[in-house]
Amino acid sequence: MSYDAEATRQRIFQAAAAEFAAYGLAGARVDRIAGAAKANKQAIYLYFGGKDKLFGAVVRAKVDEVCHANALDPGAVADSVGQLFDWYQDHPELIRLLLWEALESGHGPVQGEDERRAAYRDNVSDLVDAGVGAGLDAPERRRAAQDWMFTVLGLVAWNFAVPQLCRLVLDEQDDQAALARRREAVVAAVRTLAESRLPLGR
Repeated sequence: MSYDAEATRQRIFQAAAAEFAAYGLAGARVDRIAGAAKANKQAIYLYFGGKDKLFGAVVRAKVDEVCHANALDPGAVADSVGQLFDWYQDHPELIRLLLWEALESGHGPVQGEDERRAAYRDNVSDLVDAGVGAGLDAPERRRAAQDWMFTVLGLVAWNFAVPQLCRLVLDEQDDQAALARRREAVVAAVRTLAESRLPLGR
């Protein structure tokens, strides 16, 4: 039977995503990842260079996944922000990974920081092209787009970072009822930002 290196890499990656989401970088165990992936530990070091680099690769890939699956469009708030909200609801591992990264890296650099920053700059450029900050000079338009994107991401992601607060503050019976309310409220809030004449708007 031939050895399929790419299939092994994918199994390691999927197992690592689940392990890191559950335990973070410090708590994750390479032997558990290898066992779940039906691979040996040496393959993890061969393909990814160790646990730290594997964690960085997983986080970056998950962030790329949400960026590629959802384009924020201030001209189509209901669709684009609603789709982003739904994506986070279907992929709760991303929030857990980002929270672990924040806890474990503190204020220091994260794995792949330069590449991730470049990707966000591309996202910001797309928002500028879409009209965020129209009427401002070029540097202020970029700042407006950065603020707009970070604000939207915060409005969406916080619901999944602290689902217990979402349920308790809204006084709902369960998480699903609370999230349904929050989806409508987030879309409405971002629509107001997009229609505003303030620097965050168009």
